[in-house]
Amino acid sequence: MKKKIAVLPGDGIGREIASGAAAVLEAAGKRFGHEFEIEYAEIGGAAIDAHGTPLPDSTLELAKNSDAVLLGAVGGPKWDNLPSAQRPERGLLAIRKELGLFANLRPIPSFQKLVQSSPLKPEIAGNVNMLIVRELTGGLYFGKPSERRGENNEVVVDTLQYTRDEIERIVVKAFEFASGRSGRLTSVDKANVLESSRMWREIVNEKAADYPNVTVDHMYVDAAAMKLISSPGQFDVIVTENLFGDILSDEASMITGSLGMLPSASLSESGFGLYEPVHGSAPDIAGQNKANPLAMILSTALMLKYSLNMREEGEAIERAVQSVLNDGYCTSDLQMEGSTVVGTDQMIELVTKRVAEESDNISGNIVYM
Repeated sequence: MKKKIAVLPGDGIGREIASGAAAVLEAAGKRFGHEFEIEYAEIGGAAIDAHGTPLPDSTLELAKNSDAVLLGAVGGPKWDNLPSAQRPERGLLAIRKELGLFANLRPIPSFQKLVQSSPLKPEIAGNVNMLIVRELTGGLYFGKPSERRGENNEVVVDTLQYTRDEIERIVVKAFEFASGRSGRLTSVDKANVLESSRMWREIVNEKAADYPNVTVDHMYVDAAAMKLISSPGQFDVIVTENLFGDILSDEASMITGSLGMLPSASLSESGFGLYEPVHGSAPDIAGQNKANPLAMILSTALMLKYSLNMREEGEAIERAVQSVLNDGYCTSDLQMEGSTVVGTDQMIELVTKRVAEESDNISGNIVYM
């Protein structure tokens, strides 16, 4: 099978970790008989420097003509003083909108070899396997008006706006994932204060009738923030709106002990997706062979499973990552007792070698659904 993949390295460590994605794709392709055509393009600060815009037309055109998109990271202090509309992050927001990406998925698992790295007690952090489903296209980030008013800008206005259709499609997506997992869905809102949250809760209750195998509970966002720390193992699938999801998923990501381990997927209604690590561009370590490439590699595994219908291939990558960790290898951001610390390039080589193995008799469990 032949597939075209757009790779957008972006800024900072993006270029280093993007090479990891390309390497494991090549290894998986050889093992399973696929051909992956990889084409690179600029986004974010690198695109600003080269083209004067964070999302060049050529990059968007490539993404639209590919089967899926892999993205490294965008942003950095070099561009912090630009007007907000011209900053690197605008390229990411724009490509999500242009590609119709409305559902952001962040799996938050327990990595047993890394449980000591978590800021939580091992007995709390070691029993986590949740999926956070975040709405991406509505809410405060996109509502209009969003502006400063008054002669001296003494008033500022942001608008939280959702349509019924926007809420329904993300809620349905969350029910579908919950139905395929343990059948537990937690909807997070602020229905005691916000009208948008009251409508959100109503729609969740309406759609629940179509999924009798899924148990639904509602939770206020402040309570959810506390429960993610005190008892994260109680959650399976969480669905929430854009701002709440942005904050809660970052909070939950620290349960694993390192942002360098966590992938994410942003999906359209057709299943087309953009896949990227949760972490940022880390310009302070760029080019030093210190970056952890595993979140990028695991994002590649999600891409194979969610957008390319290559579940076996994606699981082979996940097993390879787990196997390398179980054998005691890690990058410097991870704290594993008795481990062997390796650089970016060596970690990519270790995982790629195990992906290429014909036998699945390697240690480690599949990390993600």
